[in-house]
Parts: sequence; structure tokens; C-alpha cells
Amino acid sequence: MRILYFFILGLLVPQQFYAQNEHNIDRKGLVAMEKKSFAKKMIAYNVNPNTSNYDLQYQRMDVALNPSIYAISGSVTSHFKPNQNMSTIYFDLSDELSVSQVKYHGTDITFQQLPTKELKIDFPASLPANTLDSLTINYSGAPSQDYDAFFNGTQGGTAILSTLSEPYGAQDWFPTKQSLNDKIERFDFKITTPSQYNVAANGKLMSETSLPNGQKLTFWRTAYPTSAYLIALSITNYVKLNSTIGNPPFPFVNYVYPSTNSNTTIMANIEWTKQIMTTFETYFGPYPFRNEKYGHMQFQWGGGMEHQTMSSMGSWSKDIIAHELTHQWFGDKVTCATWNDIWLNEGFATFGEHLANEKLLMTNTQFMSYLLGQKNLITGSTGGSTYVSDAELSDTDRIFSSRLSYAKGGYIVRMLKWILGDTAFYQALKDYHARPNLAYGYASTNDFKASFLQSTGKDFTEFFNDWLYGQGYPTYTIKWKKSGNQMIFKASQTQSNASVSFFEMPLPIKVTGTAGETAYFALNNTSNNQYFYETVSFPVASVEFNYEYQILEKNSTVSQDTTLSTASVEVENFALYPNPAKNELYIKGIHKAADYSIHSIDGRLMKKDTYQPNKAIPISELIPGTYIFSINEKSIKFIKH
Repeated sequence: MRILYFFILGLLVPQQFYAQNEHNIDRKGLVAMEKKSFAKKMIAYNVNPNTSNYDLQYQRMDVALNPSIYAISGSVTSHFKPNQNMSTIYFDLSDELSVSQVKYHGTDITFQQLPTKELKIDFPASLPANTLDSLTINYSGAPSQDYDAFFNGTQGGTAILSTLSEPYGAQDWFPTKQSLNDKIERFDFKITTPSQYNVAANGKLMSETSLPNGQKLTFWRTAYPTSAYLIALSITNYVKLNSTIGNPPFPFVNYVYPSTNSNTTIMANIEWTKQIMTTFETYFGPYPFRNEKYGHMQFQWGGGMEHQTMSSMGSWSKDIIAHELTHQWFGDKVTCATWNDIWLNEGFATFGEHLANEKLLMTNTQFMSYLLGQKNLITGSTGGSTYVSDAELSDTDRIFSSRLSYAKGGYIVRMLKWILGDTAFYQALKDYHARPNLAYGYASTNDFKASFLQSTGKDFTEFFNDWLYGQGYPTYTIKWKKSGNQMIFKASQTQSNASVSFFEMPLPIKVTGTAGETAYFALNNTSNNQYFYETVSFPVASVEFNYEYQILEKNSTVSQDTTLSTASVEVENFALYPNPAKNELYIKGIHKAADYSIHSIDGRLMKKDTYQPNKAIPISELIPGTYIFSINEKSIKFIKH
């Protein structure tokens, strides 16, 4: 059943996405894996309001698990701090598990299991705010298969049991708090299994203790804040591989099947993790969980899943190893604040693949071919927003869209790098996940944007309006002329989707001379039919646009146009001010009466009139928001306060 289900999910991923080259062969497994637990109808909230009145600070899982039996039994102790006086507490927990007892200060207290996958617990008296307290929930049963978060099977003839809870599956196998607003500060696993099995999990291995009757107790602890969906374990007859990674070194721990341990290709790829860790620490900053470990636990699904400190792996390509490792910074240390913001997880993990390919895996020619494949995938459809709207949260393929959340999300990150330059970009990334309000917590797109503004002084509101919230891509017509030592460029643009009236973007231009000379320019394209002047002292043989696929575009053209002249260039001095504006706008660079229009950001005509030179344009009747002002085939965005 699961094999068939995985195969169907794999078919949903566009072939060109994972078959561009040998480095992408596991793409279908990766996307299928990270979206698989959306198999049933998704719960339509990012935050459960019933659990918002407390901070879940610690959980201890004391359970018995046998990989050959689809069941769990034991207890979870939770330490929590109310943020207000409370007489009732809720945990997310499937009602397919049976709660037998809730202990509070050594006494049984009343509880109710609800069909909403919640456990409601009533205290004998109201608890005061800001006072740490605790309780223990005893439960057992066969976990719900709604999200396939808890699953068993066999590998090499031996039983295996694993978990994968993204996004709402944690509640199907232990009582917790799934909302994306509260991480569990510390989590202990105390797992009793038959003695022939080894248990892999988040954090640091504290002990393994032999018990009577052929049983073993395995104790893992993580002291880093962890989202409930990133709590995970896996159990089978693993071979345990202990090494070190990073500089200074910290533990590198891998739990693999016996058959994998003898597979030289896979073992070489696991060893390669040390190289990509060094690269990522250079560009992203220190690995976020150095006090515990990084490693992999093999499991029976394809692809991989970025479980904190120990990724679950069903495939071992270097792309997937790099993807899941990137998540430790982007997704685990800083987690998307809502599932609408999934691009903050998956776009950055895909960019991690870019970085691995660029720095370690590919020649420049191969990397350009890889980027072209990504660009072609993204522009293979004219619409689709990378940001997931609330209305789309129940659509599994939309949330984990290989084209939008992964590929376009990754390309959005690449374009940020192009705009800022490598040095400023990578420093801004390090700043982002180190900020006290974000580190080991949650971040929204607005949080990310604010962090980049603080780091670079650049406001990316317009960029995200176009590329993240807007849909589609631009097509450019670039015309050029050489006159003496001056080159004139004219950049015109059309858009594939009406949701974006104009994509503001620095345009990458490479000019090659007849003797092989080169000059590179970034033309700050802020309006349509815009002219630019650059000095080029050598005879020009060719002009190339988007020469390293720095930006997204499709079917753009570059041509020489001997009719271009400085006399035709009025738009270079065109400006609209003030911006933002409150009641009036003024225009610079238009010296004759001309008709103008103002459209809303979604394309609705709001105003149409004739501009009189040196006269103010009244806009007091417009409601606050973003608008497009158009005159003489020129367009510019402005904000009305």
C-alpha cells in the first residue's frame, strides 16, 4: 500500500525536475517524502487556538515499541508554563490512541478525548500564569494512519519502524503541541524495544541499558528547541557508524541497514557529507546543533526528511544529502511560521542544492545546464504563486509543489543573491538565522524580509510582491546600439500573468568584444521601455542577456538596433514622487500633456485622466495600498498611505 502510494506521488513530480542530470535522480522521492503526510484532508490551521494558553517546555516519551508490531504504549510527561490562569489544557492527540490515565502531581485527573484529535484535560483547580507545571499522559494503541506518520515494515527481512510527522502527524503517535508558534525546548526519548534492535532519534545518545526478558532501554535527549513535526525515531537492526564532522569537529552519527554498510557508493556519499558540511558552514554559518550531532537514520520511504540533528533517508544521492543538511539551518533552526511560508523551508533547501552543485559537484558548464533546467521547469507554466494562500492549504500538491515551493523558491533565493552580491547575501543569511527573535524559533516571510532590510538596508517588499506573492515571469526585449565609447540599451518587458504589472529587477548583461574583451553590467530596470547608458571602449561582437541565468525569464531576445538615439530617451529621467504618497503625486521627466492611468496591484483600473505638466495628480480618493501609474508607455509602482 505505501509502496504504491509512494509511486503515485512520485508520478506527480514533473519528469524534467529530477531527470535533468545524474544529480537529480531522486527528486521525485524527495518531494513525495516531504509531502506524504498530507495524504488525507489537511487540518485547516497553522495554530490550534486551544493550545495557545501555554508554553510547552519539555516532553519525556517513555514508550515500548516493537518494529514488528504496529502499536505504541507508554507515557509522555509534559512540562508546561501557562501564559494565563487556566483550568483546562489541550494537547493534540488522535482519538485512535486510547488514553488510560492522566497523572497530575501523583493524582488521576479527568480528561476527554475529542474527535478533533485533541485531548482535553481538566485541572482540579485553576493554575496560575507563569508557573512551571507538569503532568503525565498514559496511552496506547495503533496510531492513526491519516498522515502515515508512524509506519512499519521490513528491510532485508528484518522489521523496521519509523516516524515522519510533517506537517500534522505528530498527534497521531504522541500527545504534543503541533502549532507553529511553540517549540519544545527539550525532549527525551526513553524507548524500550527487543534487544536486537537499535533506536535512532533526535539529539544525543545518553545510554543503552539491557533489561530483563530480552529488552533494551535506549535514551536519546535533545536540548535544542524542536518543532513537534521534527521529532522522530526509527528502529531496526541498524549498523551504527560514529565519526566526526565539521571544524571544530562534532559527532557525525549514521544508522544504516546492514546491506547499506556494504554498499561502497552509498558509504562514499555519506562520507561526502563531511565536505558539504564544511561548505555550508562557510556560507551559512556554524552548524546549528553542534552540541549534539548531525547524521542520518535510514528508513523505508524514498527521498529524505530533515529531522532535526538526524535526517531520515530513503535515498542517498548527494542532492538529497545536501537538501536535508541545508534544512538544519533553514527549516529546523528557523522554521516556517506557517505552512503558507513553506518556501522558507523548501526554497532554501533547494538553494542548498544549487550551492552544492556549484561548489562541489559540477563544472561550470554542468551547473549552467542545471540552472537552465530549473528555469525551464519554473517557467513551464505562466502562473502560480510561490506563497501558498489559505485557500490552497488543503491541496497537498500545491503546498509541496516541486515547481513553486521548491524550484521557484530556490530561484527566488538565487535572485536575492544576484541583487545583493555574494558577500552581502551570505552575510544576510547568517544574520537571519542568528537573530535572537528568530534563532531556534519560527519565521514568516515578513520576518525574513525585515531581517534582510536590517542587514542590507534594502527593502525587498516590491521584490516579494512580484516574485513570491505574484505569479509568472517576465519576457524581455533588449535592444542595443554602440555609438563611440557609449552603449545605449533599451529594456522592454511583458509579463506572463496579470498578477504582476512589472517585474523590477537588475538585468544581467554581458558585452563581448571582437578581440574577446568582456564587460558586465547590471541594468537597474525599474520601468518599462527604460533606456540605459554604459561606457564600452572596445568594438562589440555580441551582447548576452541573463548570461549565467541569474534571474527568471523566458523567451527573451537581444538585438542590435541602430535606430536607438539619445533623442528618444526621455524615460531615463522619468520619476514619480513622493513615493510613498498621501494625497498628491508629482511627475518628473514628462514635459507635455499626456493621458495617464492608475491601476490597483491586481489590475483594476482605479483612475484615468490627463496629466498637465508641473501639476499635482490628486490621489486622496484612493484607499491605502500599492498601485501602478502608467503614462506614455511607462509604468511605475507607488504606495498610497
